[in-house]
Amino acid sequence: MVQLVAIAIPTLKIGIEQASNPQQLSVFLQILFLLTVLSIAPALLLMLTSFTRLIVVFSILRHALGLQATPPNQVLISLALFLTFFIMAPVFMKAYDEGIKPYMEKKIDEKTLFEKVSAPFKAFMLKNTREKDLALFVKLRGEPRPATPEDVSLLTLIPAFMISELKTAFQIGFLLYIPFLVIDLVVSTVLISMGILMLPPMMLSLPLKLLLFVLVDGWNLLIFSLVKSFH
Repeated sequence: MVQLVAIAIPTLKIGIEQASNPQQLSVFLQILFLLTVLSIAPALLLMLTSFTRLIVVFSILRHALGLQATPPNQVLISLALFLTFFIMAPVFMKAYDEGIKPYMEKKIDEKTLFEKVSAPFKAFMLKNTREKDLALFVKLRGEPRPATPEDVSLLTLIPAFMISELKTAFQIGFLLYIPFLVIDLVVSTVLISMGILMLPPMMLSLPLKLLLFVLVDGWNLLIFSLVKSFH
């Protein structure tokens, strides 16, 4: 006779109980803060780092070459992500050494942690933000003109930094488009002059553009120029 054995099924309870001591409440708040930071990390990556300029330039380059899905979006995003870590490494290290590490050692409080971590990112954004864009958002918020860079608030600096990055990315993208546009015009003119109207110019210009990009070592030049474009 087969005997059935009861299997205990674990249960998960989520509730709010009274903390037995202040340390228990502090740990709970730290976990809540960490989960909040992780949930908004992708947005912070886009707003506070070099990621925006990189991914926009890579996307424009792909369209300039006439390639619709090559390289794939996953490849371009991964390349932009790792280049972001490479460019922002000094900023990350400074934020960790001056903010996160002392906080984990319980040498500073949460307010000082925010100030120490945001300071390197604020300095990076100020170096790469145009004064005109920054003045725009200062005017829109109705703030007095900042006397020093330290007086600029993050709520004003972040959108100014983002539109500055977009403008710079479009400028770089325009310069990338020029040689490939010349190739398209030359190929189209040659085909029309020869009376070959049934052959799409893209079929001839695409290999020529790829050949040009490879011969000049385009990825090397582009990555070098992008990294050097950040202050």
